[in-house]
Amino acid sequence: MGKSNKFIILSAPSGAGKTTIARHLLSAGLNLEFSITACTRPMRTGEVNGVDYYFLTTDEFRQRVIDSDFLEWEEVYPNHFYGTLKSEINRIQQNGNRALFDVDVVGGLNIKKIFSDQVLAIFISPPSVEALKERLAKRGTDSPEKIKLRLDKALTEMARAPEFDVIVINDNLQNALAETEKIVSEFLDGR
Repeated sequence: MGKSNKFIILSAPSGAGKTTIARHLLSAGLNLEFSITACTRPMRTGEVNGVDYYFLTTDEFRQRVIDSDFLEWEEVYPNHFYGTLKSEINRIQQNGNRALFDVDVVGGLNIKKIFSDQVLAIFISPPSVEALKERLAKRGTDSPEKIKLRLDKALTEMARAPEFDVIVINDNLQNALAETEKIVSEFLDGR
């Protein structure tokens, strides 16, 4: 199995620190490259199409589903679709790198089913639901209704954590970064 045939999945409830940990792994010299997710949600300020996400209309997304362009996809919230394009893996492998998937829990488990032992699936867990609620509120990007929706979803996602290969509890960010980097490095090196 070539080095580029191993993949890393990071999944977590919204606000658990997954994106921060993903950014750290990408800069750790592990030959990882971010797999850009396609989505139908509106672009946020500062986001760039083709860098942060591939922003598609709902019709474009549905057509790509019909065309079997997705490795996995789902409707995360009503009319908010997210998915991993098959072309992303090819793009990353052609660059001589290994894909790092920063995806939600269902997407992560779907990719794990497809790639089996070629993939290391890591669940990033907040220390508690209360801590997660505080983090979401501090971000200041969501209304109280949206925070409640995210928390309800987080409870469902946290119940699926045991289905992942490893659970990293992000209680202390520096510790979580070091632990995740060590786990990933050992997997990629075949230890």
